[in-house]
Amino acid sequence: MPILCLLVAAILTSFTVLQQPTRPEAPADSTFYAVSYVEVIASASAQTRAINSLKQYREASRKQDGWVRTEFFEQVGRPGHFAIVEAWRDQQAFDARGAADQKRLVDALQPIRVSDYDQRPYKTLTVGSRPPPPNGRTVAVVSHVDVTPNAQVPVILRRLADASRKEKGNIRFDVMQHTMRANHFTVIEIWQSPKAFDAHVSAAHTKQYRDEIQPMTGSPLDERVYKANE
Repeated sequence: MPILCLLVAAILTSFTVLQQPTRPEAPADSTFYAVSYVEVIASASAQTRAINSLKQYREASRKQDGWVRTEFFEQVGRPGHFAIVEAWRDQQAFDARGAADQKRLVDALQPIRVSDYDQRPYKTLTVGSRPPPPNGRTVAVVSHVDVTPNAQVPVILRRLADASRKEKGNIRFDVMQHTMRANHFTVIEIWQSPKAFDAHVSAAHTKQYRDEIQPMTGSPLDERVYKANE
């Protein structure tokens, strides 16, 4: 009889556990990013033409379903070298966008470019809340992290992003992972001023990140400073 009672109690306990409401999992972030690079002739007229063409492309993309934002940055100390960062609702929206818009951009850049239009696909690793758009006074930093396959790298990058977002003067700290090369990451930082960025570079968590990541890198850390184009 005691054994029967224990069995009944165990069954009732299991039934109660099964009846407990489960927390729904947070939906996966399906945002798709296209990060592109192009370099044009280092002359004022070529740079102006490139910026105007990029603005026209942004305005055309804005009208497409699933568009989130398009930003472009010009490298400090290397006039005419641009990084373009596009965010779309998902890859389907990116694939369905007006391909003619990008063709018009590439065609407009053709007479003045000195490098091809290099575009790479990314997904979210860790992205903070949507920040205000950068302006000409902010400092933008785009870094490429190529590593040997290691499950600890995403953990290290997330920890760096979490700590950096808490720093004074940080506007944005996003990390994206290549959709086809899981060991390739792009980090996008926006800082209120050069002083804020310099403080970040010397911060303890930045030094820890670099010390941890260095043995796993497949190439020297590629960190470039840009100015935003409004």
